[in-house]
Amino acid sequence: MSVFDRYAPFVQDFIYDHEWESLRGIQVAAGEAIFDTEDHVLLTAQTASGKTEAAFFPILTEFWENPPASVGAIYIGPTKALINDQFYRLTDLCREADIPVWHWHGDVSASHKAKLMKKPSGILQLTPESLEAILMRRHSAVARLFCDLRYVVIDEVHSLLRGDRGGQCLCLIERLSRMAGVDPRRIGLSATIGDPEAVGAFLAAGTGRKTIVPRVEEPPRVWRLSMEHFYTTGPQAPESLLQTTQGAEADVLDVQAVDATGSPAGLPSRTVPQGPVV
Repeated sequence: MSVFDRYAPFVQDFIYDHEWESLRGIQVAAGEAIFDTEDHVLLTAQTASGKTEAAFFPILTEFWENPPASVGAIYIGPTKALINDQFYRLTDLCREADIPVWHWHGDVSASHKAKLMKKPSGILQLTPESLEAILMRRHSAVARLFCDLRYVVIDEVHSLLRGDRGGQCLCLIERLSRMAGVDPRRIGLSATIGDPEAVGAFLAAGTGRKTIVPRVEEPPRVWRLSMEHFYTTGPQAPESLLQTTQGAEADVLDVQAVDATGSPAGLPSRTVPQGPVV
């Protein structure tokens, strides 16, 4: 069974609705590592390569099949801006599955935080500093909030390696794990780095688990551009006005990525489930 076939139906629908032609290599490798092992995983790839989806598609599939009894995954990002961006991306993905996505930092409303405290579930997105604030100020609620925590996704791992922030982040994760009595897997996301094995060892520090670092060679990609002239004037515009637009530049209407052969690998045909025969 392929990684795509193992995804939850709502994840498959998300892929079809966004007109993906195929899964990228990093997404296939991440699916195999997360579905088939209990190890930590470090995903390294260039920017805009689909690392976030690579990590969360398998995680959300697990939550859909076996919902966690508390917050099931923590997403740690280095900045509030990144947290906000990923919050809207994951909310769009999780909407149909009724898996809550929460974010927590100084700009988030108290009412939003209160809803999480009342019914902890789904995915919580926050910075290392916000995690520390929860451990200090909500100490008595930590066990209830994270009693079924299964994953900690750390974005931009390479940025945390600069200075002491990375070590402090891992200490906070270890402290949380002990307070809640859990042993979550760590999923690191990073831009291409020179020594991924060293970063993988850093990610696994103190856990007794190893880190899988998938090596993915993405095929060369060819870009097809569809272009067309069009006028912004109304259908009854005078001919003299139309002549002034003759030199307008063409606008790009569509961009399609294919592999080096010119033909995308493609995903399975979308099927509509049939209802019972009455």
